[in-house]
Amino acid sequence: MGREMDIQVLVVYSPVARVVHEVTVAVENGATVAQAVHLSGLPAKFPELDLSRSIVGIWGRKVGPSQRLRDRDRIEIYRELQVDPKVARRERFVKQGARTTGLFAKKRQGAKAGY
Repeated sequence: MGREMDIQVLVVYSPVARVVHEVTVAVENGATVAQAVHLSGLPAKFPELDLSRSIVGIWGRKVGPSQRLRDRDRIEIYRELQVDPKVARRERFVKQGARTTGLFAKKRQGAKAGY
Protein backbone atom coordinates (compact mmCIF):
# COMPACT_ATOMS: atom_id res chain seq x y z
CA MET A 1 0.00 0.00 0.00
CA GLY A 2 2.96 2.34 0.45
CA ARG A 3 3.53 2.80 -3.28
CA GLU A 4 2.12 5.87 -4.98
CA MET A 5 0.85 3.73 -7.87
CA ASP A 6 -1.66 1.91 -5.63
CA ILE A 7 -5.32 2.76 -5.81
CA GLN A 8 -8.04 1.79 -3.36
CA VAL A 9 -11.31 0.17 -4.41
CA LEU A 10 -14.25 -1.19 -2.48
CA VAL A 11 -15.57 -4.69 -3.29
CA VAL A 12 -19.17 -5.28 -2.20
CA TYR A 13 -21.16 -8.55 -2.12
CA SER A 14 -24.52 -9.35 -0.57
CA PRO A 15 -25.11 -13.11 -0.31
CA VAL A 16 -28.64 -12.62 1.09
CA ALA A 17 -30.98 -9.68 1.56
CA ARG A 18 -29.90 -7.13 4.20
CA VAL A 19 -26.43 -8.69 4.61
CA VAL A 20 -23.62 -6.77 2.92
CA HIS A 21 -19.91 -7.58 2.95
CA GLU A 22 -17.59 -4.71 2.03
CA VAL A 23 -13.84 -5.12 1.61
CA THR A 24 -11.44 -2.28 0.81
CA VAL A 25 -8.60 -3.46 -1.42
CA ALA A 26 -5.40 -1.71 -2.50
CA VAL A 27 -4.49 -2.69 -6.07
CA GLU A 28 -1.97 -1.47 -8.59
CA ASN A 29 -3.01 1.26 -10.97
CA GLY A 30 -4.48 -0.44 -14.04
CA ALA A 31 -5.72 -3.54 -12.20
CA THR A 32 -8.90 -5.24 -13.38
CA VAL A 33 -12.19 -6.00 -11.65
CA ALA A 34 -11.31 -9.72 -11.57
CA GLN A 35 -7.99 -9.04 -9.84
CA ALA A 36 -9.60 -6.83 -7.19
CA VAL A 37 -12.35 -9.36 -6.49
CA HIS A 38 -9.75 -12.11 -6.10
CA LEU A 39 -7.66 -9.97 -3.73
CA SER A 40 -10.74 -9.15 -1.63
CA GLY A 41 -10.97 -12.75 -0.44
CA LEU A 42 -14.73 -12.86 -1.02
CA PRO A 43 -14.61 -15.82 -3.47
CA ALA A 44 -12.79 -17.88 -0.81
CA LYS A 45 -15.30 -16.86 1.86
CA PHE A 46 -18.32 -17.55 -0.38
CA PRO A 47 -17.72 -20.65 -2.54
CA GLU A 48 -20.97 -20.06 -4.46
CA LEU A 49 -19.44 -16.86 -5.82
CA ASP A 50 -18.21 -17.65 -9.33
CA LEU A 51 -16.92 -14.57 -11.12
CA SER A 52 -17.17 -16.27 -14.52
CA ARG A 53 -20.97 -16.55 -14.04
CA SER A 54 -21.63 -13.54 -11.79
CA ILE A 55 -22.58 -10.12 -13.05
CA VAL A 56 -20.41 -7.31 -11.72
CA GLY A 57 -20.75 -3.57 -11.85
CA ILE A 58 -18.95 -0.41 -10.86
CA TRP A 59 -21.15 2.13 -9.11
CA GLY A 60 -24.30 0.42 -10.43
CA ARG A 61 -23.18 0.10 -14.06
CA LYS A 62 -22.61 -3.36 -15.45
CA VAL A 63 -18.99 -4.05 -16.50
CA GLY A 64 -16.93 -7.06 -17.47
CA PRO A 65 -14.27 -8.71 -15.29
CA SER A 66 -11.53 -7.26 -17.50
CA GLN A 67 -12.62 -3.66 -16.83
CA ARG A 68 -9.73 -1.49 -15.61
CA LEU A 69 -10.22 0.20 -12.26
CA ARG A 70 -9.83 3.78 -11.10
CA ASP A 71 -9.19 5.04 -7.60
CA ARG A 72 -12.20 4.77 -5.27
CA ASP A 73 -14.28 2.59 -7.59
CA ARG A 74 -17.00 0.54 -5.92
CA ILE A 75 -17.17 -2.97 -7.39
CA GLU A 76 -20.55 -4.59 -6.84
CA ILE A 77 -21.02 -8.34 -7.30
CA TYR A 78 -24.66 -9.05 -8.10
CA ARG A 79 -26.47 -12.25 -7.18
CA GLU A 80 -29.16 -13.79 -9.35
CA LEU A 81 -32.76 -12.79 -8.74
CA GLN A 82 -34.80 -15.45 -6.97
CA VAL A 83 -38.12 -14.09 -8.27
CA ASP A 84 -38.93 -11.97 -11.30
CA PRO A 85 -39.78 -8.46 -9.96
CA LYS A 86 -42.94 -8.27 -12.07
CA VAL A 87 -44.20 -11.58 -10.70
CA ALA A 88 -43.39 -10.52 -7.13
CA ARG A 89 -45.32 -7.27 -7.60
CA ARG A 90 -48.35 -9.11 -8.96
CA GLU A 91 -48.27 -11.55 -6.04
CA ARG A 92 -48.05 -8.67 -3.52
CA PHE A 93 -50.97 -6.94 -5.23
CA VAL A 94 -53.11 -10.09 -5.06
CA LYS A 95 -52.16 -10.66 -1.42
CA GLN A 96 -52.77 -7.06 -0.29
CA GLY A 97 -55.79 -6.35 -2.42
CA ALA A 98 -56.53 -3.34 -4.58
CA ARG A 99 -57.75 -1.13 -1.74
CA THR A 100 -54.44 -1.11 0.17
CA THR A 101 -51.95 -0.52 -2.66
CA GLY A 102 -50.87 2.31 -4.91
CA LEU A 103 -53.28 5.19 -5.46
CA PHE A 104 -55.99 3.50 -3.41
CA ALA A 105 -53.98 3.22 -0.18
CA LYS A 106 -54.95 6.63 1.24
CA LYS A 107 -58.20 8.26 0.32
CA ARG A 108 -59.96 11.30 1.72
CA GLN A 109 -63.44 10.75 3.03
CA GLY A 110 -65.88 11.04 0.10
CA ALA A 111 -63.16 11.52 -2.53
CA LYS A 112 -62.87 9.69 -5.83
CA ALA A 113 -60.49 6.73 -6.11
CA GLY A 114 -56.89 7.88 -6.38
CA TYR A 115 -57.46 11.28 -4.77
